[in-house]
Amino acid sequence: MNAFYNKEGIGDVLLLATEKLSIEERKIEQYGGIVKVQNKHNKTVGINLLNASNYGEIDGAGAIEINESIRQLVKKAFEANEQVLDLQLDQSQSFVIGLVESKEKHPNADKLSVCQVRVGKEEMVQIVCGAPNVDAGQKVVVALESAVMPSGLVIKQTQLRGVESKGMICSAKELDLEGASNEKGILVLTSDEEIGSIFSPSIK
Repeated sequence: MNAFYNKEGIGDVLLLATEKLSIEERKIEQYGGIVKVQNKHNKTVGINLLNASNYGEIDGAGAIEINESIRQLVKKAFEANEQVLDLQLDQSQSFVIGLVESKEKHPNADKLSVCQVRVGKEEMVQIVCGAPNVDAGQKVVVALESAVMPSGLVIKQTQLRGVESKGMICSAKELDLEGASNEKGILVLTSDEEIGSIFSPSIK
């Protein structure tokens, strides 16, 4: 599950989603301050929680961690609106800490690099990256397939100039982190967080 909150950008709404649906694919049902997003099989795949700060404090902006505080906030909101919570409030492995194991020049594009990125003990992904500061040995934030970026972009496997890319190495601006620079470049972490662990905006 992905969680997103940006009071200044979209208002006091907490967005929770397990998958991204097109307008044609989704069905919306509202119960007081809770908006449920359902797929064509009537399965709830997302929740928009209106006036979210009425039910508790939300730290951060953009993609946020689903911690115990957020779980309790959502449960309180559902109780207040007399609804049954039918989604598991688990943090998805959508944004993880990765290690750039190698970087090679893209064979068909001067400004692109082909990176092999470790996102778990035994899991590697190939990512084509256009950031000028990407390099081997860096600890970075990786948006895996199906991750929903703060902008609403869904990360999908693709080919860039004929080379497969599976995921995205993120910049602070793309993660909508507070104080993010407008300059081009990925976010390079200095933390000792475990490779493959879930990224939290509190990690630097």
